[in-house]
Amino acid sequence: MEKKILNVAVIGCGGIANSKHMPGLKTVKEAKMVAFCDIIEERAEKAKKEFGTPDAKVYTDYKELLKDQSIDVVHICTPNRSHSFITIDSLRAGKHVMVEKPMAKTAEEAREMVKVAKETGMKLTVGYQNRCRPESVYLKKEVMEKGVLGEVYYAKALAIRRRATPTWGVFLNEYEQGGGPLIDIGTHALDLTLYMMDNYEPKMVLGTSYKKLNNPKCGNVWGEWDPKQHKVEDSAFGFIVMKNGATINLESSWALNIVDPIEASTVLCGTKAGAQIKNKELILNYDKDDKLVEEKPISDYEGTIKQASAGAEAQQWIDAILNDTDPCVLPEQACVVSEILEAIYKSAETGAPVYFD
Repeated sequence: MEKKILNVAVIGCGGIANSKHMPGLKTVKEAKMVAFCDIIEERAEKAKKEFGTPDAKVYTDYKELLKDQSIDVVHICTPNRSHSFITIDSLRAGKHVMVEKPMAKTAEEAREMVKVAKETGMKLTVGYQNRCRPESVYLKKEVMEKGVLGEVYYAKALAIRRRATPTWGVFLNEYEQGGGPLIDIGTHALDLTLYMMDNYEPKMVLGTSYKKLNNPKCGNVWGEWDPKQHKVEDSAFGFIVMKNGATINLESSWALNIVDPIEASTVLCGTKAGAQIKNKELILNYDKDDKLVEEKPISDYEGTIKQASAGAEAQQWIDAILNDTDPCVLPEQACVVSEILEAIYKSAETGAPVYFD
């Protein structure tokens, strides 16, 4: 692109926009936020005041926003149900799109988003910011791409909370979100694991899901919820076999009786060594001179991204558009994540494994 500054619009000015997207974009000098849209106008007005240019526009109808030909990029931060059709409309309006995770409520919708991105030639990416954390960058560039672990044949994708059920927005609404912790935080852990393994060919999935802890008086860190409004699972688990024989165990929960909660974590076991991201720390394990060794190498890594993950995510995305390169998260990769999540839900419902073609 010839432009050096991109005009960005944000559709959906709720929690994730305020906590990640808009603060991240604010750190990118090559981007300016010129439009904000929300069905609650006051939220869009607030976002304009905090993050927008003085002449930024406010909308309550995203279709009106998309008519503005000066807008180059759209960030979609709405509930999962609307990810697909807002993304498709934005791509067809000639906008590059970052859509918040998960890519879509259903795998079919995700596949259609990939198709339209290819048809329009516009760039599409998904908000899996954990790939941009320093320990993730190091693990990918300095460990996985250099074959340090050897063949990775077993992995864990972990997103387990003890008592942290989100009680705001539409997190508990199955119609709007498509599920609970699996599609909310399990999606991050699965994406990170597949990315590190560079393996996007699932063969079979067996899943289970549970709704066992629907007692709002349970010490939840975000307070009580209305049990009648809690329409999603509180835990879901998946056993994933890849076409090359590798196995991934996916564990996700908002509320589980467990001593050590862990989130956005991946465990990778290879033929030469192993690795784990735990509490934003990278730990390598291997044998040396017939002794078992653990190493935490990230502190010595000079090439890592120094920004917080939100700013790093926004920077690489804007750079990809300006330089016409691939963003960190490819839509085809995010689509496979959605396909596996959907297969876990289907298997949990039917009690049978789900096989991929």
